[in-house]
Amino acid sequence: MDVALAWDEAGWERLAPHVGRRRLPVWDCTAGLVVGGESALMIEAGATLREGAELRTQARGILGGGRRVTHLALTHPHFDHVLGAAAFAGVEVYGAVGLDKLLAGGRDELRASAVRHGVGEDAAAEAADLLVRPHHAVCGEWTLDLGGGVQVLLANVGPGHTGHDLAVLVPAGAGSPEIVFCGDLVEESGEPQAGDDAVPERWPAALDRLLELGGPDALYVPGHGAVVDAAFVRAQRATLAARFGVS
Repeated sequence: MDVALAWDEAGWERLAPHVGRRRLPVWDCTAGLVVGGESALMIEAGATLREGAELRTQARGILGGGRRVTHLALTHPHFDHVLGAAAFAGVEVYGAVGLDKLLAGGRDELRASAVRHGVGEDAAAEAADLLVRPHHAVCGEWTLDLGGGVQVLLANVGPGHTGHDLAVLVPAGAGSPEIVFCGDLVEESGEPQAGDDAVPERWPAALDRLLELGGPDALYVPGHGAVVDAAFVRAQRATLAARFGVS
């Protein structure tokens, strides 16, 4: 039987006994892992098939015993978060409602965006061609039971950073706080990026929803950068509201 690795041995930052995250190289995109008694949820798929395969392999090492990732949540449709999804073929994939149709019709733009940001043309094309789209559309909230008393809440909190923003809440456990995986609604390593698919007038409200989910004592895991607290999210909300001229 395989022996589970410690989170740090696998290159992951442990946030709670059953929750960790990894900051991926190059684009500093965060991937998350939530381990239950029977199932395991990966949050984000990486920017390439190779990156997705590395995440899946690392998760198997952490889980041990021949266990593997069974669920995958995609927080929004940008290349650095979704293009590794084909490496997770066979798992149950979740995204905000409408994400599946957007990805189905947006493969060329995803490929082009990846290449513009430095992914090799062949790697970007292969990942786009094989892209696995969500099987489950989250409209409102969806609770996943991972077994062993571990549940997570998937919440469609957008639009904001994009038209299809999904957050993942891991409720507080013994000795661990609420943990909210925010996707790129929150960024710590730089200013939040508002591309052509952003919905600026709704972004502050999306952050309000994150704060409602996690509460004042939660850990908020941004799409890029270090883990932050509620005060950071409130400050980023104020900055975005001023930037876009909304309340």
